[in-house]
Amino acid sequence: MNEGAPHNDKRHASPESRAADSNDLNALRKKLRKFVREREWEQFHTPRSLLLALIGEMGELAELFQWLTDEQASELMQDPKLAARVRDEMADVFGYLLRLADVIGVDLGEALEAKIRLNAVRYPAHLARGNARKYTELRD
Repeated sequence: MNEGAPHNDKRHASPESRAADSNDLNALRKKLRKFVREREWEQFHTPRSLLLALIGEMGELAELFQWLTDEQASELMQDPKLAARVRDEMADVFGYLLRLADVIGVDLGEALEAKIRLNAVRYPAHLARGNARKYTELRD
């Protein structure tokens, strides 16, 4: 993340704001569910089909970064046309992930909160800071 770039730091968010984020995710899930129902697409949205669609969209997102240097990839969003394509592909990825979670009954907000707590234990800051070793390789 760029220094000084705006971002949301959930570590310092209040329980109320975290609940609002979860509600936002829930609202998006409901909008997406309504969109699918209006088109009678539930029949196509099996877990397997949604996962395959998600993988396909990840490939389309990856294609935009393929063959770029790290520097070029970092600057990709400065090109308005490419930035729009990246946003579209990221929305597709997010939409399919959210839809898959809805179909199989996973609360993504809760799942991510739990994973962050687990990783805080696996990757204590004093051992993990500044390196990319897997948690099984970190030692006191």
